[in-house]
Amino acid sequence: MGHEKTLTALLPAMAGANVIYGLGNTETGVTMDYGQMVMDNEFAGLIKFTVGGIPVSDETLAVDVIREVGPGKDFLGHMHTLQNMKTAQTYPKLIDRKIRDKWVKDGSKSIYDRSWEKAQQIIENHKPEPLPDDVLKGMRQIVLEAEEEFAMKKK
Repeated sequence: MGHEKTLTALLPAMAGANVIYGLGNTETGVTMDYGQMVMDNEFAGLIKFTVGGIPVSDETLAVDVIREVGPGKDFLGHMHTLQNMKTAQTYPKLIDRKIRDKWVKDGSKSIYDRSWEKAQQIIENHKPEPLPDDVLKGMRQIVLEAEEEFAMKKK
């Protein structure tokens, strides 16, 4: 399901859509699943990273480093690589990139198991900041206007 959700969100995002819908939905949107929502949140972050593109400049292409190190040499140990590797790739929290033996040793948890545990942590521990009064008043005003409009159309 994760593969399908990523593809069905990535393609519209690459075409310019600015909303990814259905996070947490399963069974064609009939069921909401907190573990799936946490998993989908990670997928949405990866999609956002991907759609952001790859910056291309002399610095990101490491033109000077290529000249300095030379062909056939080790670029991985160069300071430029170390400084840029943390922003040039993704570091998901739920997708497990360990080698299989390490994954098995750590309990063989699926991405869904890790997502469900994270969802439970959020449900048990998250304390959202209350919205400012002016935001609450604005939201209430929107509801009142919608109720008034609906009541007028109903007659």
